[in-house]
Amino acid sequence: MEDVNVEPLTLYSMDGVRIDAGYLAGDDGLCVVLAHGFTGTWRQPATRRIAAELARVGGVIAIDLRGHGRSGGLSTVGDREVLDVDAAVRHARHLGYERVALVGFSMGGMIVIRHAALLGGVDVVVSVSAPARWYYRDTKPMRRAHWAIERRAGRLAVRLARRTRITSRRWVREPEAPYLVAGQISPVPFLVVHGDADPFLPVEHAEQLYAAAAEPRELWIEPGFGHAEGAATRRLITRVGDWIAAHAPDGRAREDEAAEEAGRPGPRSR
Repeated sequence: MEDVNVEPLTLYSMDGVRIDAGYLAGDDGLCVVLAHGFTGTWRQPATRRIAAELARVGGVIAIDLRGHGRSGGLSTVGDREVLDVDAAVRHARHLGYERVALVGFSMGGMIVIRHAALLGGVDVVVSVSAPARWYYRDTKPMRRAHWAIERRAGRLAVRLARRTRITSRRWVREPEAPYLVAGQISPVPFLVVHGDADPFLPVEHAEQLYAAAAEPRELWIEPGFGHAEGAATRRLITRVGDWIAAHAPDGRAREDEAAEEAGRPGPRSR
């Protein structure tokens, strides 16, 4: 990642898929798991810049989702990928991090929402430019994305152009749409970020996610911001990192909260 030391990682999902990742060490007890968008990879310059900026607030594990980049398997476009994110979360815990934040862009945003809601075990969630529901194709870029997913010629095209391997199998059961499970993220803090100049997805997707979520939640509609990693400015990512740091309580804060609930003095009051 840009101007920082990155340690290559090989992780394995619970269903046995090899996940390529890069790790930036942090020393404040917080690790950010970073999930890219459709046809992306953590090795792309935009994603590397984001990872390097987020490393200001803690460690970072950036992954290639299955079927993308150097990871194994085939992309299921947001379904089984929750297991890829979970592999990174488990590794962060193995490394000793007390707090884990999820940050996902576009498809990666859908995945971190579903992971936090269905599997849990994380402390902060941030989705950027994420669709609220499946099958949206009311914009030309999203129609192109569905062509790449649903048509044999499209799958071949993205395989050759972007090294993205997409399964040809249809879902046996439609996975839970992000907006349907967003309410289950609570009490974990949840930030929804979307641009009002997004050519893929209108802001109604962010508004639907926010409306479906429970407190604590926050919605940022960013003026002039387009779509996902490629459009994200350093200033925006700096603000996201600061928000994560402010909303991921450290271990002592958690002890204080638990002590307060139990009616005994916490560490800070001794």
